[in-house]
Amino acid sequence: MKRNLTIALVALAAILIGGGLWFFASDKKPAVAAAPVPVVVPVVAATVTGKDVPIYLRGIGTVIAYNTDVVRSQIQGQIVKIAFTEGQAVKTGDLLAQIDPRPYEAQIEQLTANRDRDQAQLANAEANLSRYNQLGDKGYATPQLIETQTAQVAQLKAAVKADQAQIDQANVQLSYTRLTSAIPGITGVRQIDVGNVIHPTDPNGLVVVTQIEPISLLFTLPQTDLPVIQQHAAKGELKVIAYSQDNKMKLDEGTLLLVNNEIAGTTGTVQLKAVFPNHEHRLWPGQLVNARLLLEVQKNALTVAGSAVQQGPNGSYVYVVSPDQTAALRPVHVAQISDGQALIDQGLKSGDVVVVDGQYRLTEGSRVRELHGKAAQEADLQSAVQDAIP
Repeated sequence: MKRNLTIALVALAAILIGGGLWFFASDKKPAVAAAPVPVVVPVVAATVTGKDVPIYLRGIGTVIAYNTDVVRSQIQGQIVKIAFTEGQAVKTGDLLAQIDPRPYEAQIEQLTANRDRDQAQLANAEANLSRYNQLGDKGYATPQLIETQTAQVAQLKAAVKADQAQIDQANVQLSYTRLTSAIPGITGVRQIDVGNVIHPTDPNGLVVVTQIEPISLLFTLPQTDLPVIQQHAAKGELKVIAYSQDNKMKLDEGTLLLVNNEIAGTTGTVQLKAVFPNHEHRLWPGQLVNARLLLEVQKNALTVAGSAVQQGPNGSYVYVVSPDQTAALRPVHVAQISDGQALIDQGLKSGDVVVVDGQYRLTEGSRVRELHGKAAQEADLQSAVQDAIP
């Protein structure tokens, strides 16, 4: 009896456990995996528009004086006056220094006296010749006497000419006592002081005058650019723009004067010379500047910010924002990058929206959210700070 009761209790417990397991098993629903939410990348974008874009060739050049004149003396003498200050702007013919003229003035007086003496003798000889001719017509003077007097007149005429030539030469020497500027320009450091004797053989002369208005620029470009330079130069005068070494200041605009007649074999470059008006004196001899040779201006060319262009294994590309706010990778060809703007001649069309900041987080098909206003400015600033960190 007791055994049967135990068996019944065990059976009941088994039934209860089985029912409980069935209940809980039937109540549990199968778990469904949640779909990942696509990440939206905030970006700064800009619309591609057409505008006139200048096409430049860039080189580094050295400014040289348009003319350089080392003022030297052609005679020897003591300097009695300095008529300029160092760094002064002078014009052609301005007096720079005066050499003692008294020795040359005395020489001119002596030569003038000799000429006057010979002129007096010539006048007397011509009067005698006139009388001898009259006597000869009457038979009172021999032909020999007349011929001798004629020769004497010719001799004295030659002497007077020689005297005058010596006077002219002495006047030239006297003019050399005035040291003047042969060109307009700026004076440099004075090489000799008042009271010293200056010589024609002095290597440094009195002073160096450099003409800086106009002024010249010598710069070089790769020889591969020579054909396109010649092609555009044949159409007309080419403009050259000079910038400071950091490209932050425009110094002056000039014109291309010449392309040198040979290519430097060691460097494979061709030398060009430009001339600038330099009215504001921003260009100075010996200065290193960046030169831009303007070839042409392309009308309605497409440009984007240089930061939008990325480099990949297949070349340059940009991210274009599609109408559905997704990013599409677009291969492009960059013709040039100037002043932070990239000229695109293949791969884009007017009206395309290009990502200019934030593209480092993008992949093909990424969803994007365009930033505007203050948010765009903050993104640009943050990107600039990140770019500055090495």
